[in-house]
Amino acid sequence: MANTLSNLVKPAGATKEKTRVGRGPGSGLGKTSGRGQKGQYARSRGFKPHFEGGQTPLHRRMPKRGFKNPFPTKVAEINVGALEQFEAGTKVNETVLREAGLVKGYCDKIKILGNGELTKKLTVEAESFSKSAAEKIAKAGGTVSVLGGEEAN
Repeated sequence: MANTLSNLVKPAGATKEKTRVGRGPGSGLGKTSGRGQKGQYARSRGFKPHFEGGQTPLHRRMPKRGFKNPFPTKVAEINVGALEQFEAGTKVNETVLREAGLVKGYCDKIKILGNGELTKKLTVEAESFSKSAAEKIAKAGGTVSVLGGEEAN
């Protein structure tokens, strides 16, 4: 008879019933349920996470380095090549970029980067542009509009 999924059987002794602790003195694991008496190991909480037996924990021994900015500026970066999908003469701003799926979620600024090629005349509005991106947009006949009063950088 061929072994198939419908007639497979576990070998004898492959599964054991779960030990039920705390079910009276006759079970052998009654009263303290095999945990002994009192102490940290007898309690329900047991070990504290990352407890190292009284030794100073690793996260406190390691040096703290550098500075973590609690209020970082989130910048959405878009390459010039991604703007190729828009039709010529389109005014590309944040709402248009979000509809196209190029900007997702929260961002403080939108920056246009110079990777890729642009062949269509577009009017692009963003908070900042890289020099190569601004040149490529101008070379294609489009215009660059910097929002927020910053210079193109």
